[in-house]
Amino acid sequence: MEHAQWPVLPAPQAWAKTRHTVHMFAQIVGKVRMELAPPEPQWNHVPLYLTSRGLTTSPIPGPAGTFQVDFDFIDHVLYAASSDGRVKKIDLASHSVATFYAAFVDALRNLGIRVDISTVPSEVPNPVKFTDDTEASYEREHVHSWWQSLVVADSVFKEHRAPFSKRHTQVIFYWGSFDLSYSRFSGRAAAPPPNADSITRVAMDAQEVSAGFWPGDDRYPAAAFYCYAYPKPAGIESARVGPDGAHWNETLGEFVFPYEEARRASSPRAAVLEFLQSTFEAGARLGGW
Repeated sequence: MEHAQWPVLPAPQAWAKTRHTVHMFAQIVGKVRMELAPPEPQWNHVPLYLTSRGLTTSPIPGPAGTFQVDFDFIDHVLYAASSDGRVKKIDLASHSVATFYAAFVDALRNLGIRVDISTVPSEVPNPVKFTDDTEASYEREHVHSWWQSLVVADSVFKEHRAPFSKRHTQVIFYWGSFDLSYSRFSGRAAAPPPNADSITRVAMDAQEVSAGFWPGDDRYPAAAFYCYAYPKPAGIESARVGPDGAHWNETLGEFVFPYEEARRASSPRAAVLEFLQSTFEAGARLGGW
């Protein structure tokens, strides 16, 4: 079913400071889930999930049952709730990264949850410790537009994901790379890249085709859908994929389809589904699935 509206997104530089703030908020929450949830292959115990109001950890084992942390990007509030009925609330728009970290740790302690996490951000250049990141920037309208873009992407990803019968992930939000994605696996093992870091060694140990959506970064300064196959099959960069506007990006080493191209299509849903299917077929065929 076609989603009613695909939101206009701000240019990456226009909301760079707000994006950084929300990225760090998500990392702080995500690191708690990473520490307390039972480990799964390819870090599948780590991500957050989309909800009808924002993002959630889903239930995490706690000292008195479970607890759950939810970002609400409509009211711009974070809720930490335990299964014994206690709830703590944090206003997102009034905090820097450092003050959010302090408020979140305090909220968890009030729920009886004590957990040590690394205060150094993951998967970002020149990381600043959460406790030292004092610049505050939270523009509600930009956060809401970005979250709405996740809403439409999530719907299309789930539609494309559903028929695949082999092992695959749910549609998940990785707080490290700040993207919504899902992966399909052939069932064959793969060796991580040479000199891989600890994150990559766990993430890249199986043959896969992964697709996702992210709001752009310094390497590719525009929101886009993407797809890559690992290990990279020979000749994949020359594969024909659709729709018009989809292309291989040599810097990223993956196919990309700009969000704005999709948004302006007569059917954004159909355009993204074509991209997802054509790139998956290229990766699977050339990878010998």
